[in-house]
Amino acid sequence: MENTNPKKLRAEMKDYLELAKNEPIRIQRRSGETYILMNEEEYSKMQVEIMSLQRRLLSMSNILNGEVDELPSSDERLKRFKA
Repeated sequence: MENTNPKKLRAEMKDYLELAKNEPIRIQRRSGETYILMNEEEYSKMQVEIMSLQRRLLSMSNILNGEVDELPSSDERLKRFKA
């Protein structure tokens, strides 16, 4: 990950935007605050992955807490197709 500061980012914005297509850019202010500049498509992929992992975690938590419904047997599920 590339590192920079706001002053350098402003001076070389075009170059940093090109770099951000391939890797995140870490921007650190004098106060210590940090920000990440990254490609929107990669950000969206990360958001989807986070949501998927959250759903899996919630499902596993429900299973461990016994909060699951029993699935119908195979015969019961296939009845709707036999009509």
